[in-house]
Order: sequence, then C-alpha cells, then structure tokens
Amino acid sequence: MKLVTFDNGRVGELRDNTIVELDVPSMREYFERAGDVRPTGEEPGLEAVKLRAPIIPKKLIHTAGNFREHEEESKRVDWSHEIAPWIVFFQNVDAIVGPDEPIVYPEHLTEELDYELELAVVISRTGRWFGPEDAADYIGGYVIFNDITARDIQRGEMRSGVFSFSKAIDTFCPLGPWIVTPDEIRDPHDLAMQLRVNGDVRQESHSGRMSVTIPEILSNFSALGYSAGDVLSTGTVAGVAGFKSKEERDLLYLKPGDVIEAEIEKIGVLRNPVISWQEGHGTPPLPRVRPWGEAT
Repeated sequence: MKLVTFDNGRVGELRDNTIVELDVPSMREYFERAGDVRPTGEEPGLEAVKLRAPIIPKKLIHTAGNFREHEEESKRVDWSHEIAPWIVFFQNVDAIVGPDEPIVYPEHLTEELDYELELAVVISRTGRWFGPEDAADYIGGYVIFNDITARDIQRGEMRSGVFSFSKAIDTFCPLGPWIVTPDEIRDPHDLAMQLRVNGDVRQESHSGRMSVTIPEILSNFSALGYSAGDVLSTGTVAGVAGFKSKEERDLLYLKPGDVIEAEIEKIGVLRNPVISWQEGHGTPPLPRVRPWGEAT
C-alpha cells in the first residue's frame, strides 16, 4: 500500500493513479489510529492533486554511519572527522518539503550544497526499549529522504564534534513521494538506490550494504522513545559531492536550476528542483554572514 498526503493535508491511499481519500486529518493520526480509518468516498486522480510531504513527524531521528562505504569515501579527501557508526541527532521537521517542492539555496550561508540519498523508516506506534526481534512490529512503512547538506557549514560545526544546522536549514529535508507499507517491501535490505542530478547518476548503491540491520538501528535508538508517525533515517550511501576531489566537488555541488531525483527500488522517485534565494523569496540574498568556523 502507498500512503500519500495531498493538497491541503488530505490523506489517502494511492491505487494505481487514483487516490482513495481517508477520513483522517493527518498522516500522523493515521498511524496513531493504527490505520483504523475509512474512505470518505472521494477518489481524485493523481494528476489532479498536489502531493505533499507524506508525513510531518513529531520527531525525525537522523542516524548516520550505517553505510561504511560513505565513511570509506570520506578518507580519500581527508574529511575533518571520522564518520563513526551509530551517529544520531534530531532533524528539523520544519525544514521538510515534499515531492517537486523546491530546495531554496541560501547563497548568503553556503557555497557547498550537497545531496545525500537515504532510506527512512516510518514508526507505526509508540514504543521504547525493545529488541531487534520486535522491531518489525514498529515499522509502519518506508519513505525516501534526501539529506541536503551545506558542507562548508558542516566542517565548521564539526570542529566542536557535533553538527545539525548544516542539514536542518529551511527546505533542506525533502521527504516522499509517499510511504510504502511493509507488505510491499518484504526485505528493506534488498533495494537498489540511486540519486541523479539533471539526469546524471551521482549516487548508486544498495540497501544491503548497510553494516547493521534496520531492526538493530530501530532497537538501538528505541531508548529515545518513539511516537506513532516518527521517522528514522538510515544514513547515506557513497557518491556525495563533498567527498570527491576538489576539482570534482566544484562541478558537482548543487546550484540553482538543478533537479534532483532520489530513487529507491519499490518506493519510487523523490524529485526536487533547486532554486535561488531570489526565486524562492522574491528578494536578494541576505548579507553574507561570517564563514562557519572563522574566529570572531
């Protein structure tokens, strides 16, 4: 089953190219009700609606370091910090955008805008302190997450050993295009993953390359306490622009006019354009602030 949020927040089930609207005010409440909802009788065509981010969670739990290929590529460019296993932090849910919604490039903040394709898990119900053997009971579905990152800001932040702002700026959290329930994805570790920019393949990998399993990730971070509808990311794969040679980085970093397509097998394609600050806000960029990491 594919679950969508559309237009002004309506919730539905996508069946081929038709949406069966459900009588629930939000996707979070859909999971809070354990899917106990009814059709409203409205069935608009997919082409007639505007898809939104499928869910705005109470918590977006961002985990990283689970694909060791990403850590290995960081060593080739002498990245400032080790990408250790079991990295976790909270993402800014107000930065979430949906399919075909723009990522606004804040030129006054960064000159190194990067992409990161990730598989994310939607939590089906409240829970905490459970083992990997029970994790399947907490999986409500899977969704694509593109972890947009300002690398220059990230390097500055990581001088303190932590980072968050570089990944949580407004519009930096594309999520979608819909939630695919576990009955359609029997094995989340058997999914091809690919990210393209303007049709050119930038990241290509497979969910089976994780060094840990999704049940282990869910179990480990259940100490945080999950709410129904929370989202947990599982980390990016190799191929990000920031871990290429300097010559390649300058060519591969995102810029206004680019179109990103993040694709995961059995889920779909999450497409987002990158636009300038002027186009996004109707005003010139704000004055350039002091570069991150520069002493006052």
